[in-house]
Amino acid sequence: MPAPQALFPTFLLLTVALLGLVVYTGLKAKLRLHLALVVLTLLSLALAIVAALALGKLYDLESAGWITPVHLNLARIATYAYALPAATGVMTLRNRQHRKLHFRMAMFTLTLTVLAAVTGAWMIFHATPLAAQS
Repeated sequence: MPAPQALFPTFLLLTVALLGLVVYTGLKAKLRLHLALVVLTLLSLALAIVAALALGKLYDLESAGWITPVHLNLARIATYAYALPAATGVMTLRNRQHRKLHFRMAMFTLTLTVLAAVTGAWMIFHATPLAAQS
């Protein structure tokens, strides 16, 4: 199995690319493709999270300082936030009047995801690799 240092950025970039396609297909009302991409995005996100957890075990995350709890909380909130566009998406399938609410929830979740990615990169950059400790 490839190392977490390779898996995490791969699945993170894949997730971001898929999120872009999800937004595009949603805005263009390409429902079947949109739903298929949502499923693929969630799968990619799950794999990115698994790889991130494995990557975190290679670092002394506490050495990164205050950014560690900030990132971990943002990452949890972002993950739970995926329930918002899921719920409003189902509402929109039943009643198109919820489309604007669904879009807002999707953008909110996307913003949290980007913030979690940025703070995660910041955390890893400032954390000490465990192999480097003596």
